[in-house]
Amino acid sequence: MYKVDLPVDQSIEKAVERRRSAETARKARIFNPRVRVMGVALDVLNQQVQEKKHRQNMEQRQDKAFDKLREYHDNMLLQQDTEERERRAAVHADLVQHWVTQQHVEDSSDAGLKCGLKGAAMITIPESELGPASMQVFQGEGIREVQMKREQIKKTERDLRVQKEDQARRFMGNKHREMLVSRELMHQDVRGVQEAALEEECKKALRMALDNYNRALAAEQAEKLREQHRREERENRAEMWHILTSDMMTECAEAAGTTHRVVTDRWKGMSPEQLSTIHREREAQRHERQRQRDAEKMQDATWDLQLLKLSREAEDEETKAAELRRQRRIQTDQYNVQLAREQQTHQEFLNQKLYTNKPTKNYFNQFNTSSR
Repeated sequence: MYKVDLPVDQSIEKAVERRRSAETARKARIFNPRVRVMGVALDVLNQQVQEKKHRQNMEQRQDKAFDKLREYHDNMLLQQDTEERERRAAVHADLVQHWVTQQHVEDSSDAGLKCGLKGAAMITIPESELGPASMQVFQGEGIREVQMKREQIKKTERDLRVQKEDQARRFMGNKHREMLVSRELMHQDVRGVQEAALEEECKKALRMALDNYNRALAAEQAEKLREQHRREERENRAEMWHILTSDMMTECAEAAGTTHRVVTDRWKGMSPEQLSTIHREREAQRHERQRQRDAEKMQDATWDLQLLKLSREAEDEETKAAELRRQRRIQTDQYNVQLAREQQTHQEFLNQKLYTNKPTKNYFNQFNTSSR
């Protein structure tokens, strides 16, 4: 046979060791006089302080993460705004380039009129085939055309100037609005920093006050413990002095009957006055008990007579009710017999006198002889 070294399962041993450690810690916590008497769990307080510090650190990290996220979002919005403006400028430039390269005045349908050709060079259809709808130039149409073009150019320039001023004014308004928004955001950030600093100072003051309160509470508990020790020591000394100077140690005979209870180790028996008092009280109790028994017997006899009377009255009422039911039953039977006789007489009248002519089969065959 071969010897195989298998790994030993130590989970049970670890569980037993863990339970032993927990029991040892529990005993140390229970049998610690400082924790048991003063009621101050320093380990728990230290754990609470560490948890509070950890929570504050987590809150600070969370605030910093939120600040970074807000800055990132602001930068993303600014970048998107810049990209949108660049995209619009590129689209506008492409549109202007398309106008310049693709939409010439000479390529339009009325290029002959706008370019000074008066439409004569562009017409290739014979004049005999043209009608009134083909006319493009009329008499008196070109009067003051140059002046109208100048006025139109001036009006276009004024419109462009107004549009530029309006655009510049809107740009300045947007810039001013963005400046106000950025200033408000900056004020909010400054206010948030101030509030965070103020909150941190308040938390620091609160921690200091809590530490002072804990120290004062620990000092108060220590003072109470010392006062309790002094009081117990005084009570122990007073008890020792009372025992040394008590009647038990001095063997005073008068102490046996001075209290409300009998001291068995000093009692010498009752006196004749006490015995006579006991006998009188016992005799009075016996007479009172006999009187109560006689009164109970009389009351029981009275109740028995009353119950007997009530039972007799109930029997009489039951007898009367039974007799009344018997009379009613007799009357009902007589009435039923009379009804039976009347019914039998009426049936005999119907069968013997009224329905004497019975119909034959021919009487019934005369009905339902057609489909109508």
